[in-house]
Amino acid sequence: MTVSDTALIVIDAQESFRQRPYWRDEDVATYIDRQQALIDGARKAGISVVRIFHVEASGPFSEASGFVTTLAPLHIEPAVTFRKQRHSALVGSGLDVWLVEHGIRRVIVSGIRTEQCCETTTRHASDLGYEVDYVGEATLTFPMTDRTGREWSAAEIRARTELVLEDRFARIATVEEALAGALRKAA
Repeated sequence: MTVSDTALIVIDAQESFRQRPYWRDEDVATYIDRQQALIDGARKAGISVVRIFHVEASGPFSEASGFVTTLAPLHIEPAVTFRKQRHSALVGSGLDVWLVEHGIRRVIVSGIRTEQCCETTTRHASDLGYEVDYVGEATLTFPMTDRTGREWSAAEIRARTELVLEDRFARIATVEEALAGALRKAA
């Protein structure tokens, strides 16, 4: 694999989430820092950056809302942008076709929400035969309450997601490990 065989997928890093009642600011600065480092590192290494937006017919995820824009202050200069209506970025968006057409065999997954679209896309990509690096520190999620009333913190959800993905569907990597892996394979 080479850097030209690799794509960074930035999933749903969009302003729509700030409009949701579960939005919390506490982890955002760290997420933005790690996500931007991954984007900048990928761009510097010559890895294609793919931006994914989630869209719905109404509400803050609708195109008409004006919130289907990159989450500030992230700066992305993507090779391509796709819109999806499902949890997996590989369903109905055209991403799957683009990856094949561009000879991509390895994907680096990042974005929002850790346990939903990022995890689902990771599993789907693995099942399709892609080598996957899941960069949990470059994902963002929010606390959730289960049916018994227990609140799960964002850190617990991130840990659980990494647990179930590791060595089954993906290599769990830091920003630096994901970028180094792409560069090592290119050498």
